[in-house]
Amino acid sequence: MQTKAQQRQAIIRRYCEETGKQSWDMHEVAEYAIKLGMKPPTPKTPVALLAELFSQSAREETGKDEVTGRPYRVNFAVTERSGTEQMTLWHTLDNAPRYIAHKGLMQRREQMVGDALSLSDDAMRWNRLHPHDEQIQIPLDLEFDVMLRRHAPPDDEEMAA
Repeated sequence: MQTKAQQRQAIIRRYCEETGKQSWDMHEVAEYAIKLGMKPPTPKTPVALLAELFSQSAREETGKDEVTGRPYRVNFAVTERSGTEQMTLWHTLDNAPRYIAHKGLMQRREQMVGDALSLSDDAMRWNRLHPHDEQIQIPLDLEFDVMLRRHAPPDDEEMAA
């Protein structure tokens, strides 16, 4: 039995096969799926929509370290699991106890590792399917890139802040 995600993936493939498109807009795929009889999801509640907006705003808030002058995220989320339930709790970096700050920072690092693994797998796949093209190399050691960005002159947006 297919999961809902697998069903949606199959519809994307069918849409591409039927339209001949190699690039597609998901709004068009959604309209196509509805025409096939797929029931769209129930709209979110106003509270859920507002909570998403608050989360987005909290994620975007940055401060400027008064000693280094570097920007930092003021707020961060930590995902907690209790049995089968999962909850995301928000904290301010300045006031979080060490164990909470460590957990939140390590969760962000794990997201980066997951992204790096997926990126590497994608590049390996493309390289294998295109052996006669110049192979795409993805350096995963980001230390030098972080150092360069840390010492780069501030862009216009940072200077205005």
